[in-house]
Amino acid sequence: MSAPLLGAFLAAGIDVGTSAVKAALVRDAPGAAPELLATELEKIRRRDPVAVVESVWARLLARGGVAAGDVAYCASTGDGDVVRFRRGHFYGMTCHARGALFLEPATRAVLDGGALHARAIVLGEGARVRAHKMTNQCASGSGQFLENIARYLGVSVPEVGPLSLGAERAEPVSGICAVLAETDVINMVSRGVPAAEILRGIHESIAGRMAKLARSVGAAGTLTLTGGMAADVGLRAALARKLVEDGAPIAVSAPPLAPLAGAIGAALWAAFRHAHLAAREPLSAPASEVLSSR
Repeated sequence: MSAPLLGAFLAAGIDVGTSAVKAALVRDAPGAAPELLATELEKIRRRDPVAVVESVWARLLARGGVAAGDVAYCASTGDGDVVRFRRGHFYGMTCHARGALFLEPATRAVLDGGALHARAIVLGEGARVRAHKMTNQCASGSGQFLENIARYLGVSVPEVGPLSLGAERAEPVSGICAVLAETDVINMVSRGVPAAEILRGIHESIAGRMAKLARSVGAAGTLTLTGGMAADVGLRAALARKLVEDGAPIAVSAPPLAPLAGAIGAALWAAFRHAHLAAREPLSAPASEVLSSR
């Protein structure tokens, strides 16, 4: 008996991170490339993550012009337990890998810079994870650390990148831990060091750790940044400079939707899974890529 034919359908992905909830909606159909219909992002800001998820989900559906019942499969990634209406859950690294490849087809490695940590991922065929490594040091290389420094300097997060880019020099800052780095910043401010030079110094410190992480997994070719830190133009520039200085054969890419790569990847894996379930065929995704499905 032949498998039933599957027409076009909708799939969604929701990425619940430490500081924000991201969501993506895609349309998939046999013989056609998936189409990204809508995305949403909302900061959690000490609120109930369940309520933020519900808010993001409602806006995503409205932006896509669809109802919840029109979505064939919704998958979560990150802290998926708060997505009560999910059908499945996928590992974060595979979602970022799939999302990065969708946004930048030349991607051969991914560097996911989140609120609390960074992780480097090397891709194999079909967006499968071939190697990966996460930072195991303190938070001085994280997005939350940068937000804390920006708050102390009295600048908004969107201003951090442009200010760093405009600095003529970098003020060296400790890369050992967040506490020492924040102490350095306090001393710099008391000495009258411009905020732009402080931020460039912090970016160079973070970039050094990220470059080391990327090299440790054998990254080569196009390295696509994902996660919230991908939106920081100052950090992107510092990382590109560091890789050139090190002679690493790596080119940095950060597509406009890079902070949403995890959600986009979750939506694409959701579409993949739904298509196979609908066709009553065994899943061809590696077991390591599917954490659970309900």
